[in-house]
Amino acid sequence: MNPSQVQREPFRPGEPVLVLDDRGRRYDVVLQPGRVFQTHRIGLLPHDAVIGRPPGVRLYTDRGVPVVCLRATLEDAVLHIKRRTQIIFPKDLGLILIRGNVFPGATVVESGIGSGAAAMTLLRFLGPGGHLISYELREEFARLAGRNLDQARQYWGDSGARHTVRIGNVYDGIEERDVDTVLLDVPEPHRAAPHAAEALRPGGTLLCWLPTALQVYTLVRHLQGDPRWAAVETVELLMRPWDVSENSIRPAHRMVAHTGFLISARRVETDGAAGDAAPLTPPA
Repeated sequence: MNPSQVQREPFRPGEPVLVLDDRGRRYDVVLQPGRVFQTHRIGLLPHDAVIGRPPGVRLYTDRGVPVVCLRATLEDAVLHIKRRTQIIFPKDLGLILIRGNVFPGATVVESGIGSGAAAMTLLRFLGPGGHLISYELREEFARLAGRNLDQARQYWGDSGARHTVRIGNVYDGIEERDVDTVLLDVPEPHRAAPHAAEALRPGGTLLCWLPTALQVYTLVRHLQGDPRWAAVETVELLMRPWDVSENSIRPAHRMVAHTGFLISARRVETDGAAGDAAPLTPPA
């Protein structure tokens, strides 16, 4: 079933559901027949009262407290996947999609797959005709990501994108050619950058996700010294929520600050050896 159909389906057993109470508190509930969701304040909500109802339904607990039941979003799925590795957070995945020029039908290479958060997001947007190739050095991570991706397809539908997992070290090379985007989430992306340059089509995009400034310096200096790369940029995205009530509006006490740096570069054609680009010929 495609994602559009799934979003409109009634809630199903085994599905993760977001429950909002009358004070805006959020609860993650996995629906199981015969079970009951309970909190001290709002009381009891049988799972069977939610199963088979449409997403967005408003129900009442045994104490008469109204709750709203919503289907989990892609953001919820990313934040709550089972993980053994650090994930790229939703605020950064959105920037990756835009800056990486990810479009339906594109071919994207990523390394490594980790727990599958980036793969889950990329597959959703690649759509039918798209192809994601994931390089992962550790088989146990690939298996975990595979389970997370299977669960995501079950609950939120299948976009139709093709997915290939390669167990191997991206530092040793990338098999694919004429790729649109390469995403590297590895400790030393400068070691894989030459392989990315061979894999990308002219004009394609390289994205590298790094947590520390020293890693950024090493990578960016490498890219700046290779004439196959242009438009090298480094950004950090911060997200600060705000609290709004009847009598006040102010920044929230907690914010999602530094999670990592995103370095982007574009693959360009070169003439001659490194440092020996052909000069422009002025018009007659």
